[in-house]
Amino acid sequence: MRKAVFPAAALVAVLAAIGIAQAHTTRAQDASRGTVQLRQTSLGKILVNSAGFTLFDFSRDSRNKDACQSVSGCIFVWPPLVASGKPTAGSGVNGSKLGTIKLSNGKRQVTYYGRPLYLYTGDAHTGETSYVGFSAFGGRWLAVNAKGASVQPKNSSNGAPSANEAPSGKEEPKPREEPGGAW
Repeated sequence: MRKAVFPAAALVAVLAAIGIAQAHTTRAQDASRGTVQLRQTSLGKILVNSAGFTLFDFSRDSRNKDACQSVSGCIFVWPPLVASGKPTAGSGVNGSKLGTIKLSNGKRQVTYYGRPLYLYTGDAHTGETSYVGFSAFGGRWLAVNAKGASVQPKNSSNGAPSANEAPSGKEEPKPREEPGGAW
């Protein structure tokens, strides 16, 4: 009888963990109906969604092209900011630089200056920046400022990994050019 209780308890724990992860992902996506705002953080003013969660760009992306969707597991950790219509610009955000791209699942991902925008499912608080500069899925995840430029963690301006970064064991990707450049 004890043997039957342990597998049942383990199954309940696994199902609960999956439910929590799905609820958090759904909350982050539901709170981001394509509205992009600016928020003051420890890294300066950066883009956030309508609920105040940090928006990221992925160093592996190219202009108007989401590379995350082709990397196994990536979109479950870094879901795209999606919009069902035209994205909305909050104060300080250049609305003419907001756009969308069509993903392989048919949804529309919000872009800013041609950079696809993402959320991070691990963010627990609005305006959180602890994952800015994080290396995962073969690239770096950086915040974005009002001019569309990537925002580095304060302690990695020399290109060295910051204390926030997990060691990837891979060579760091080359930095992308600023908006308007040929990337």
